[in-house]
Amino acid sequence: MGISNILALLGGVALFLFGMSLMGDGLKKVAGNKLEMVLWKLTGTPIKGILLGTVVTAVVQSSSATSAMVVGFVNSGMMTVAQAISIVMGANIGTSVTGWIICLSSLGGGGGWTSLLSTDSISAMVAFIGILFIMVSKSETRKNLGGIMLGFAVLMYGMGAMSDAVAPLKESESFRRMLTMFDNPLLGILVGIAITAILQSNSASVGILQVISVTGAVSYAVAFPMIMGMGIGASVPVLLSAVGASRDGKRTSMIYLLINIFGTLICTVLFYGVNAFAHFSFMQNSTPIDMVGIAMMNTLYRVAAIIVLLPCMKYLERITDLLMKNSKEKPQPKKKGAIEFEDRFLDNPVLALAQSNEGITRMAVITADCLFRSFDLINKYDKDEAKRVIEAEDLVDQYEDSLGTYLVKVTGTALNHAQTLECSLYLHTVADFERVSDHAVNIQQVALEIHEKAVKFSPDAKEELTVIDRALRKIVEITFESFRTQNLELAYRVEPLEEVIDSLCQTAKLNHVARLQTGICTLQQGFVFNDLIGNFERVADHCSNIAVALIELHEDAFDTHKYLNTIKSRSDSEFRKMYEEYSAEYEFMS
Repeated sequence: MGISNILALLGGVALFLFGMSLMGDGLKKVAGNKLEMVLWKLTGTPIKGILLGTVVTAVVQSSSATSAMVVGFVNSGMMTVAQAISIVMGANIGTSVTGWIICLSSLGGGGGWTSLLSTDSISAMVAFIGILFIMVSKSETRKNLGGIMLGFAVLMYGMGAMSDAVAPLKESESFRRMLTMFDNPLLGILVGIAITAILQSNSASVGILQVISVTGAVSYAVAFPMIMGMGIGASVPVLLSAVGASRDGKRTSMIYLLINIFGTLICTVLFYGVNAFAHFSFMQNSTPIDMVGIAMMNTLYRVAAIIVLLPCMKYLERITDLLMKNSKEKPQPKKKGAIEFEDRFLDNPVLALAQSNEGITRMAVITADCLFRSFDLINKYDKDEAKRVIEAEDLVDQYEDSLGTYLVKVTGTALNHAQTLECSLYLHTVADFERVSDHAVNIQQVALEIHEKAVKFSPDAKEELTVIDRALRKIVEITFESFRTQNLELAYRVEPLEEVIDSLCQTAKLNHVARLQTGICTLQQGFVFNDLIGNFERVADHCSNIAVALIELHEDAFDTHKYLNTIKSRSDSEFRKMYEEYSAEYEFMS
């Protein structure tokens, strides 16, 4: 095997890796780039986690990529270590799918029409159709399909180049003798670890082994320990992905390594122990293994290892807990309910935006609780409750700072049109949620003044405040729920109720002026009353902003003033109907 063969082999490896990456990227785009979201949202039971991990890894063509993604989930607090274990197990199974795709390169054709079934013919046809889809089609889905086809063709050509490069080794006795050394299980495992640690791809390592098998020099006794070692070597990129991660993130990266180490130990002891007595025929006399045999062995080994380790998931979690002991340094204090925003997700806008949505949703829950507590303080002031309002507002401020910084980073990534609009929505709404919490503190301060100065409102004023209180609680609940669930039907109900609240506040102000003129209420009561009404109006306005932004997002534009003017000008529209319903539900009796 000369220098030209070695260069051809390296070129084939490069094409193979590039084709695998291109095909995986295309598959992710065709799937709507939601695979990562599926991992996060649908991981419930261990079996479901294993299945999801298997499917996602089969699509992205990399167990290391799936596991590194899970490390990010755990590091950000979006997933627990226990949930991550089953996904990593599934990733170990899913990575074996590439081996079966590679088996297609062994297809051969005879003369005439049967030559169309050869690998070269199939690859050429797939590549031609793929480039047509990319260059001619206007459909984004077809363009992505074209990317998948080109990736497949490049992968097949890479396999062909590697096969041609190693073809001279068929006649090399020294090469056969060298491979015979690897039938020693320990040496075979170490070689498998070394190859995969260098390539940082288990699929690529198995693919190269499949290519070498065409020489007829690879036996079952050589392939099995190397396949086990390749699984361990694939943990290197996963471990590297956890550099700088939290303790739980590092524990998750250790899971991948432990699964493959224990899987290798258990299967080695069981298989070679039984073979010592049963003397499997395929392990004797250097029986050669082909591409399909390697793909089958790789899949069966991984499935068997996961079946054996499945009942031990709790023990795997405990082992990582022991290996990754708490640092002696005192950790920085973390506010209750806070969420860390994972920079690792910036390379994947879907995950980055999903994480932002999760943070804003938590922020909204804290804001609503803060506001409702402040309402309760008006009639019954309590120092402890007032303190909780202030603490909640402080936490919301922290969310605004961290979310704002993170979303600015997200805007600097490669976003499509829909993702750009979604990011704009979040930037709009974060500020509105924070302002609502500010008004909650303002209301708390007014309640303190009422308490300290023993301000007493007239029965009519109390009744007006009670009605507005009920309407505000309703609009906050509708608004925050519409954002959490992205429910447009609820969002459309916000603006009519906001109009009703504005009308109630204006009427309350006029009524209070009349009571001041007749002497029913004092000037001191007037200042406090107007402060409350002013904050109530602002809260309703911010709810309107959030709902309108959500509606405009789904209508593919941001023109709040145009939207508001349009719906208010339709006196016979659904808006008028909802307005009348709310007017009847929230009206002053006096």
